[in-house]
Amino acid sequence: MKRLLLLCWLLSLLSIAVAKDVAGINLDERIERAEDGVTLELNGAGVREKFFFDIYVAALYLPQKSNQGSEIVQSEAAARVEMRMLYSKVEREKFVQGWNDGFSANLDERQLSQLAERLDQFNGWFETLTEGEVIELDYFPDRGTRVKIKGVEKGVIPGVDFFQALLKVWLGERPVTKSLKQDLLGR
Repeated sequence: MKRLLLLCWLLSLLSIAVAKDVAGINLDERIERAEDGVTLELNGAGVREKFFFDIYVAALYLPQKSNQGSEIVQSEAAARVEMRMLYSKVEREKFVQGWNDGFSANLDERQLSQLAERLDQFNGWFETLTEGEVIELDYFPDRGTRVKIKGVEKGVIPGVDFFQALLKVWLGERPVTKSLKQDLLGR
């Protein structure tokens, strides 16, 4: 009986080290990308709320943890932003509006015009999503930002400038929500 209790205790400690629970979603503390063998650590995670509704859990994975938003945004290192849907249904149009608003809030006119064509391509890949579905936004330094929606690769947007602008949606001067920014920074 003592051995069984000890085993249960050890397994519970292991589960704490392996996953973090945010709004009922278990997030891996560490992931290894099969495509490039890069190991990324969970920097922080939180819930995107709008009008008191939980929309999605966002998780930021980096090679090394950091609580410095400007350093993260300026980095050219591998990274992932993962979004796990909590709301019953988010229409495609809401995603497009959100991306456009987030980019325009954090970029000047010149930066926005340089990214306009790539942002249109990015927006074109989005679709209506429902609770439990996942978006993965992976930055590969040699390729760009790979977009996966519901486990299906939609394509790659070239350029570190695009991924840096994307990160500003959550970590910029005018983030989608200040509380989510703090959560992603692990504060």
